[in-house]
Amino acid sequence: MLGHSHATSGALAWSAAAVALPVTVLTYPAVQAGVAHLGPVDLVLGALLTAGAALLPDADHPNSSIAHVLGPVSYLACTIISKAAGGHRKATHSLAFVAAVTYGTWAGVHWLGKPFTLALVFFLLALAVRALHLCPGGDGARSWGTVVVLAASGTFVMDHWLADKPSWLPFAVGLGSLAHILGDCLTDRGCRLFWPLDTRVRLPIIERTGNFVETWVISPLFVVGTLAVLWYAITRQP
Repeated sequence: MLGHSHATSGALAWSAAAVALPVTVLTYPAVQAGVAHLGPVDLVLGALLTAGAALLPDADHPNSSIAHVLGPVSYLACTIISKAAGGHRKATHSLAFVAAVTYGTWAGVHWLGKPFTLALVFFLLALAVRALHLCPGGDGARSWGTVVVLAASGTFVMDHWLADKPSWLPFAVGLGSLAHILGDCLTDRGCRLFWPLDTRVRLPIIERTGNFVETWVISPLFVVGTLAVLWYAITRQP
């Protein structure tokens, strides 16, 4: 699947989870006693950040959207990760990766607090900006420079809304990564979901990445679905 499809699937997954799951699941293990639901700000911010997190598994691909989001810096990082992961759709496209980024986010938020949170928010916003085509195309400085400016501006705004330790952030990061992996399982190549085992899980519904159905049907439906569910979640609250 394309980066845009991954991002929109992540946003939809967050919106659906926020409606269907109790807040104790969304904030586990930092259970929020006495909180019945997330507020409107958390719902919208969660959708944006989960959209960005849905690109994280592609850190194993030097030509992916995440590799070019911050120019040479992200390209070098993804090149290193690709070699360490053994190539594309291996270690970073597994349930083990989902568990690692979820726990890593919880540890960072819990032990490092707001500096870690804002750094992660900046990076996830940068990924969302890139994947949702809110910046010029290409891999040049004009593209990633715009990403940096927009992500930094968004992070500055979020700094006034986010708690020092947003308890739902680990869930959002893990959910976005899982949405990406499950999406790739819908292609013929599939994913090594249970890495390091060699078995690939696949349900080839999408014949070719970026085809008409994915670009003009599936991805727009994800966007419409996200907006509809967020509207429902926000308006139903007392």
